[in-house]
Amino acid sequence: QVQLVESGGGLVQAGGSLRLSCAASGRTFSSYTMGWFRQAPGKEREFVATISSSGRNKAYADSVKARFTITRDITQNTVYLQMNSLKPEDTAVYYCAAGSSVVPRIRVYEYDYWGQGTQVTVSS
Repeated sequence: QVQLVESGGGLVQAGGSLRLSCAASGRTFSSYTMGWFRQAPGKEREFVATISSSGRNKAYADSVKARFTITRDITQNTVYLQMNSLKPEDTAVYYCAAGSSVVPRIRVYEYDYWGQGTQVTVSS
């Protein structure tokens, strides 16, 4: 069992930055692939970024590539999402997820555990 708690969301102007954090409970954090997803009002949850259990492999949605960076700190049981050059279309609830895999995963159904989400609002 893994419990995930996101933090770091908020209101920011276009062009600004935010760093989301996801604190995970459980001693097996290092064995899970971690991912960030987001869901805007009236839209389906979509993939943002993922990082393998080792931290060596990462993948990003095309819409955030070169602007967002996912990292993980095994000593702190935490995964981060650094978001730069934010755009109004990045506005959504951002969710952290953990999947029983050693390789990056990009689909919602490939993840077993989810956090409660944190709101990110980017004003124009």
